[in-house]
Amino acid sequence: MTRNMVNLDYAASTPLRKEALEALRAYDAAPYAGANPNSLHSLGRQAACRLEEARRSVARSLGARVRPNEIIFTGGGTEANLLALAGISEGVRSRDGKRNRVVLSAIEHDSVLDNATVLKRMGFSVSCVAPQHNGAISPDALANVLDEHVALVSCQIANNETGVVQPVKELAALAHGCGAKFHSDAIQGYLHIPFDVGDLGVDALSVAGHKVGAPVSVGALYLASRTSLTPQVYGGGQEAGRRAGTQDVRSAMALAAVADALHPNVADERARVQALSDELYRDLLACPRIHATMGDPFSVERLPGIVSVYVEGAESEDLILKLDAAGFSVSAGSACSSASLDPSHVLGAMGLPRAKALGALRISFDDRVDERDLDKFADVLRSLACA
Repeated sequence: MTRNMVNLDYAASTPLRKEALEALRAYDAAPYAGANPNSLHSLGRQAACRLEEARRSVARSLGARVRPNEIIFTGGGTEANLLALAGISEGVRSRDGKRNRVVLSAIEHDSVLDNATVLKRMGFSVSCVAPQHNGAISPDALANVLDEHVALVSCQIANNETGVVQPVKELAALAHGCGAKFHSDAIQGYLHIPFDVGDLGVDALSVAGHKVGAPVSVGALYLASRTSLTPQVYGGGQEAGRRAGTQDVRSAMALAAVADALHPNVADERARVQALSDELYRDLLACPRIHATMGDPFSVERLPGIVSVYVEGAESEDLILKLDAAGFSVSAGSACSSASLDPSHVLGAMGLPRAKALGALRISFDDRVDERDLDKFADVLRSLACA
């Protein structure tokens, strides 16, 4: 007999939403299904029209003044991050040879931090800015490492492990003050918190479909007009010559359908899901052995639907397996690092001692969560932690 599992690991990946499924079925049933959107024949032109409609939808979801030609479709968030980091850094340096430094926050996702090796091979030096103990990057800390040699600064909208929202608008302004460009990985925050790229002042921003209920095979990079970019994939003139490869119209349509459905209600849904997260924190912290990783979770701005705690004297792997046996799927942190036995680099950068970081759990969900499941989960984790 198959037991129903409660998925509380939505920060890793989410189930497809009905809007995405409907868009996928519509594509599959269409006469242009499988047609190359770069072909001149009528089926190709129909596919191209659907692709451009999807581009307009994603553009609308990122800001009132975002133009469709500022959206580059990619094969996912990891590719979007690579294109931004390597492409913009190289593009800036090609115009100003002295700009040979890249600055990253120390709490970035591995799809950003692991590109430090790539950037170094390209001849850039890479600096990392540590967060405060509450998980937020201080503008003062960034200001201390900026100079006229910086080509690009990259800091996420919100952390994928702790959910802490970063002061991107202030950080971007500092980067621009020294003549650098600014990129933000918004993969975890996209369609979960309201933002407008025009208000943030970023030059580039990455999103991914599978964090919001669209397919895993699609992402996008917002690239502001007149931002220098050196392509990282060659072999065709697709995406205005910025990203070669035949576009995945089917997945782009699904991402657009989700964006159209969620974007108008982001603020309202954030408040509702945030209230559920706050209540879960209160329920869990009632156990004296359970603590929030960022200290006081109510003193810092957080994403809705991410609850980050550690259990004193426990190990994440043991807790995850016991929770799984009880019917709940959670993680210790980023799914991309789940095979590692080392504690989270995010929690380490925040100054959380190794012994405590080894007992960390990330509980994550979105607007589709059943509040009763959260109550049951809290009961189970408290019983494990306080036994």
